Amino acid sequence: MKSDLFAGEHLAEAATFPGMSLQNAKSVKYVVNGEMHARQGSMIAFRGDLAFERKGQGIGGMLKRAVTGEGLALMAVRGQGEAWFAHEAQNCFIVEIEQGDALTVNGRNVLCFDPTLSYEIKTVKGAGMTGGGLFNSVFSGYGKIALVCEGAPIVIPVAPQAPVFVDTDAVVGWSERLHPSLHRSQSLGSMMRGGSGEAVQLKLEGEGFVIVRPSERTAPKASAN
Repeated sequence: MKSDLFAGEHLAEAATFPGMSLQNAKSVKYVVNGEMHARQGSMIAFRGDLAFERKGQGIGGMLKRAVTGEGLALMAVRGQGEAWFAHEAQNCFIVEIEQGDALTVNGRNVLCFDPTLSYEIKTVKGAGMTGGGLFNSVFSGYGKIALVCEGAPIVIPVAPQAPVFVDTDAVVGWSERLHPSLHRSQSLGSMMRGGSGEAVQLKLEGEGFVIVRPSERTAPKASAN
């Protein structure tokens, strides 16, 4: 049988080392040798002796349910084998976190991560002003995390004298050394008159970077009857 479908860039090669790697722009391959963690429902294929355990609240504080806009329900994958992960054909990116680093990520953008990483849920200061995307997971330790993003992400440097303001629905994550807070860009009178639709942003101060996606939150998909 012949087809461009069988070109090298589409074939899943035999595993050569444990851990995660990009299968292509839309999926991540993880060679499991023990355990790893992923968002529930993100596994699209596997081979080998693997077991998938849904975790609503977590193992030893690591696998919690992240209190984000949509929530982040995780699963543990254990055994020996290979698994592939993806989420709605979104773009995938792998970030390597080194000892002493920390990365704040919106739960909806987490795909999978190494068990050597731990995380805790933090709330942005002033989160009572609005409800979207203000509970985030702070990953620390050492290891790799795979992120998903609708479209090509934009990484914006943040300097001490140049804070960056981002839409709370567009933010993917930021370096943990930044100081986040909420910023209201409209007066109450302007909001009552209709305003611009951009009333509250996330303000990031300090030195580091922020990652945003080129869209605001997409509307929930209609459920099939």
